[in-house]
Amino acid sequence: MLDTRDAATVRAAVGLACMAPSVHNSQPWRWLVGPASLHLHADLGRWLQVTDPDGRDLVMSCGAALHHLRVALVAAGRHAVVHRLPNPADGDHLAAVELRADGRPDTETDIGLASAIPVRRSDRRRFSTWPVPPAFLDELVAAAAANGARLTPVEPADHAAVLRAIRDAGLAQESLPGYSTELAMWSGGLVGPDGVPAANLPADPGAAGPAVRHFTPGVLEERYPDVDDGAQLLIIATSSDDPLSWLRAGEALSAVSLRAVVQGLASCPLSTPMEVTRTRLALRDDVLGGTSVPQLVLRVGWPPSGELPRTPRRPVSDVLTTVED
Repeated sequence: MLDTRDAATVRAAVGLACMAPSVHNSQPWRWLVGPASLHLHADLGRWLQVTDPDGRDLVMSCGAALHHLRVALVAAGRHAVVHRLPNPADGDHLAAVELRADGRPDTETDIGLASAIPVRRSDRRRFSTWPVPPAFLDELVAAAAANGARLTPVEPADHAAVLRAIRDAGLAQESLPGYSTELAMWSGGLVGPDGVPAANLPADPGAAGPAVRHFTPGVLEERYPDVDDGAQLLIIATSSDDPLSWLRAGEALSAVSLRAVVQGLASCPLSTPMEVTRTRLALRDDVLGGTSVPQLVLRVGWPPSGELPRTPRRPVSDVLTTVED
């Protein structure tokens, strides 16, 4: 049975976990606290079925929240054992987390990452022209590997192919019935506990560069819209393509984006080319050489001046339920 102190720790850790990046800031997760464990479930009521027909983005979003939770528990001095996809009869039950009084903390996480959780943003602005140092990229690659995924920095020769996949996927999605409505529902608002608010979106989506999804226009003005930035494109990939792989890719996204914050870098996940089968396969074959399955593109670089506001989050009381049995 969780004692009072553990219950408070779990609630605080879930609060940090819910700061994780998610597709359109939909926050598609539910947490159940049992007598001795914490359970992560996908919230299908927040599944963006036009944008994300396979549910890949939904599971990756939950995977990012799971890694945020692990980081938060380590920072609180708790030893957690994670069982991924513990219930074959319930595909929405993504993880069970046991808190144990003895044992060492999770060695795959870094206690220093916890301070990066409230600071991390999905930054859709153009980055500085400075390149990302190779040593920093090596650290990001290692962070993904420690969480069961492969991170591949996109070589200059493949940069155009990735941008082409993003552009082609965006055009394909724009022709889907209901896509523009779904995009408008989840972006450009001024208030609310979810979605991507206007304060975090470029006023001119085209000026933010070809790699950013064309959300509803926001209020961010680009100072140098015609200058190429020094963003580095990265691809998170896995050896398989199933819900466990998607969950692991989400954990890697969290690990890499938090490590980037520690390095002083900004980041922005780009899921568009993975949401269309044709462009996802093109990235697999043309950029990764068919050696692994791409799950997400991540854009990292030195942020421009000016701090982005924090995107809204649902209250913990809306996502956390305590059950007796």
